[in-house]
Amino acid sequence: MNDRFQRFLFEGLDVRGAWVRLEDSWQKLQQDRGYAWPVAALLGELAAVTVLVAGQLKQPGRLTLQLQGEGPIRLLVVDCDESLRLRGMARSDPRVAPAPAPQLLGADCGGRLLLSLDLPTARQPYQSFVPLVGEGIGAIFEHYLEQSEQQPSRLFLAVSPQAVSCLFLQKMPEADRSDPDGWRRVTALAETVKPEELLGLDAAALLQRLFHEDIATRGVRLFDPVAVSYHCPEDWDKVRNVILSLGRAEAEALVRERGAIVLRDDMCHREYRFAPEDIAALFTAADPPTLH
Repeated sequence: MNDRFQRFLFEGLDVRGAWVRLEDSWQKLQQDRGYAWPVAALLGELAAVTVLVAGQLKQPGRLTLQLQGEGPIRLLVVDCDESLRLRGMARSDPRVAPAPAPQLLGADCGGRLLLSLDLPTARQPYQSFVPLVGEGIGAIFEHYLEQSEQQPSRLFLAVSPQAVSCLFLQKMPEADRSDPDGWRRVTALAETVKPEELLGLDAAALLQRLFHEDIATRGVRLFDPVAVSYHCPEDWDKVRNVILSLGRAEAEALVRERGAIVLRDDMCHREYRFAPEDIAALFTAADPPTLH
């Protein structure tokens, strides 16, 4: 299981956390997209954070995190369900040079973060808009989490073309009572983490490397890891319904003009092509039978 989400709890400190590693799903997010590396790197970090937040869902639902602005990168979006099945995409200028995340995302030009949670039990999705405050994806979400949950949080991210990883720490309400110096000590140790350690160690080894003294004296509880996967299946029924909604006359006019109707699914990097005979068959099958 190369792609995993795993929660943990520092017993006696009231500090909780989680760890994310994406490999196979990260490769599929990038496959055949042709993203410049600054774009891909931010998409990978957003994917890890989306899994991190979705891993906290306690009921069926789909979480979407979207960063949008007026910079060279106009859109980053990743969504993930409660089973940790994710997909995502980016829109950007054809060429994007390395630069700080706020500059790439146009944070000074109205850039913002949208969090959307779609629950089957809710009449409409919950949505929250947040300004892009911070020097990178990690800092942006630290700010968001502190605003929304009123608890100090830290995020450490590392990304390469092969993998992306995230370490999350959050101070719980009773932390100062449990150990007045615990949160400061844990975050100071976490700040020593190296990108190659985030990318190369599993959760148990990473925690032991960073916090071995606290683990030896107080212990850490590692919860069972949960598999993460890339999931973007074809949806021909949805596409057929889009064409049927045009009506037969308009669909046939379009296919005469263009030779085929092609609908693109940017999220899944897929296109659906309908030749003239496909359009004819689609509407013939949809027409009610003639009564004699």
